[in-house]
Amino acid sequence: MSNADAGEAAPALIFAALGDQTRLALLTRLGGGAQSITSLSAGTSFTRQGVTKHLRVLERAGLVRALRHGRESRFEIAPGRIEEARSYLDRVAQQWDDALARLKALVETN
Repeated sequence: MSNADAGEAAPALIFAALGDQTRLALLTRLGGGAQSITSLSAGTSFTRQGVTKHLRVLERAGLVRALRHGRESRFEIAPGRIEEARSYLDRVAQQWDDALARLKALVETN
């Protein structure tokens, strides 16, 4: 995979990870700060193993990172990747705005 391909794959990896309701809920819960798998699974219908599986997907996408505290791992949001996703969406939105402006100008001149 070339660097250009890797750059194009990064948003796809992020959005694939965000495309699951459980992972979105985990990110919301992590918005309050770093938490253990036990605390993330508390009060939900998900097992610790299920939460772990989803956290690993988020971690591979660079959206969360694990921090060791003794024998326990805590997970926290990695804001840089979320900013990358937002930046990507801003670029796509600008491309659509530009395309619509060109279409409007074309329609209005005819």
